[in-house]
Amino acid sequence: MKATINPFTEAILNLLDEFILWIDESGHIMDANQSVSHTLGYTIEEIRQLTIFEINPHLNLMGWKDIWGNLSEQPSALHATEFLKKTQELIPVNWRAFQFSTEADSWCCLMGTSSEKPDQLAPKILGKTEIKKLHLSRFTLDISKDIVLWVRPDATIEYINNAVEPLLGFTPEEASRLRIYDMDPSYDEKNFQESWENLKSHKGRVFETQLKHQNGELIPCEVSTNYLEYEGKEYNCAFIRDLRSQKQKTKELEEAMQRISQLSEQLELENTSLREEIAEQYNFNDIITRSERYQQVLQRVGQVAQTEATVLLIGETGTGKELLARAIHQKSSRKNKPMIKVNCAALPQDLVESELFGHEKGAFTSAFEQKKGRFELADGGTLFLDEIGELPLELQPKLLRVLQEGVFERVGGTEPIKVDVRIVAATNRLLDKMVDNGTFREDLYYRLNVFPIENLPLRERKEDIPLLVNHFLKKYSNRAGKKIEKLPSAGMNRLMRYEFPGNVRELENIVERAVILSTGKVLNLAESLTVRKKSSKTDKGEFPTFEDIQRQHIIKALERTNWRITGPKGAGRLLKMNDRTLMSKMRKLGIKKESSRR
Repeated sequence: MKATINPFTEAILNLLDEFILWIDESGHIMDANQSVSHTLGYTIEEIRQLTIFEINPHLNLMGWKDIWGNLSEQPSALHATEFLKKTQELIPVNWRAFQFSTEADSWCCLMGTSSEKPDQLAPKILGKTEIKKLHLSRFTLDISKDIVLWVRPDATIEYINNAVEPLLGFTPEEASRLRIYDMDPSYDEKNFQESWENLKSHKGRVFETQLKHQNGELIPCEVSTNYLEYEGKEYNCAFIRDLRSQKQKTKELEEAMQRISQLSEQLELENTSLREEIAEQYNFNDIITRSERYQQVLQRVGQVAQTEATVLLIGETGTGKELLARAIHQKSSRKNKPMIKVNCAALPQDLVESELFGHEKGAFTSAFEQKKGRFELADGGTLFLDEIGELPLELQPKLLRVLQEGVFERVGGTEPIKVDVRIVAATNRLLDKMVDNGTFREDLYYRLNVFPIENLPLRERKEDIPLLVNHFLKKYSNRAGKKIEKLPSAGMNRLMRYEFPGNVRELENIVERAVILSTGKVLNLAESLTVRKKSSKTDKGEFPTFEDIQRQHIIKALERTNWRITGPKGAGRLLKMNDRTLMSKMRKLGIKKESSRR
């Protein structure tokens, strides 16, 4: 069935910023207004050859059937999706669908708006005199949430749609008897004429104003005006949108940003106060924390620092064991003497002995002169032996002698050299297991394990993540000459959910990468944070994750203790873990008795 539509109504439809599509039950696009054509880059004829699925890649036939079935009962809710332009670029769209039927057919009218506003269409009255359904156009105008009105040069109203009543309280019949300045107090008879002449010269403009409700209330609105000529007469075709919800959202956003700023300042003050408190009590200026459990670790550091006891720092890679070692040195009576670091894992095996104990001239091929080792350089101070578990087995007796007697000989030398050195060692390996395996001397282990301190992994002190992120953000922003001021809450939430197998060092690397990749004032983590994929499979060449290893290790301990967790014969004692920590770890890893049978 075809019906005649006058160009007056058709021009209104083609001037609307809203997308308007008429779609049949199969998803075929029957027609569209100019806003669809202009924004998506297709001609109207090309659009009529498409289906809704070709411009909305997130929708399929089954989904459309569901929407179609629900429309028979009520209009659809507001949906957020993306439309695909002819250039294959995706643009965000909010849309709502309505269904209506004739005796012969059923139709769907889909109305949408995009954040990408099309350029203003050149005012024109299209020459077509027929369209498939006249009531499609009438229906579209009636359900539009925006006021559509045509104003004459004398400020009287030629046409106004149904949207005027919910917004301003007037019925369309009542509003059609008014002049435009009865609704918009910013106009009067004189300045309206000036405005009309300005409209004629510029063809249209967009501005904000306040329209008067029937009860006298002023309503903030956005007005888009367009100058048109039709059948020898002049008109201003205006589209009016209610801005109250947008203004309210803007106000709420401003209040939220103000609150965030206040909380940020408060957090910074608390952080500064906390760091000053820790620095005053323990002199740990390089350590940032608000974790109660980590402060217990620092308390142990402060207790042992004033003594001469050997300290063994135990913890995963990247937890900051070197910071604890430096804190012990700085708080000790040796703070004015050097602290020398030796990374036992980084030294070539054939040079470890020379690096630690020095060598005499001619001791080996490249020994062209006498060289002092790290023990001599650290005399009177502290020697930090990092990754002590990597020390070759054949050198361990010589290290043990130094620890017991304070005496050693250089490589190639015979004269005993006496030193006064305090040892702080660190490891991420289970030295007691290495003792059982015969790869670490038992007597050296007990000599090092005088005062063990277990450093916490970052996943067990997650309340420190925001403080550390803020610290690293300032550090690397200054270094890069950038002014990155904040991290969105979504990014912080991702960091708080991440397990950080690489601990604080991994977090620092993530922030540094993000600073390099970010171009504005907001830290962009999208390309910087790549979470490892978890897998429990170890066959087909797949490498087990850190969580897999932890899970299997805990299960083995539980099986050995007949699944007893607490007490002297429990798995906690076997694993040298606090019982509560073990139970928390079991919950996190999903370990139950039946998991051992999987």
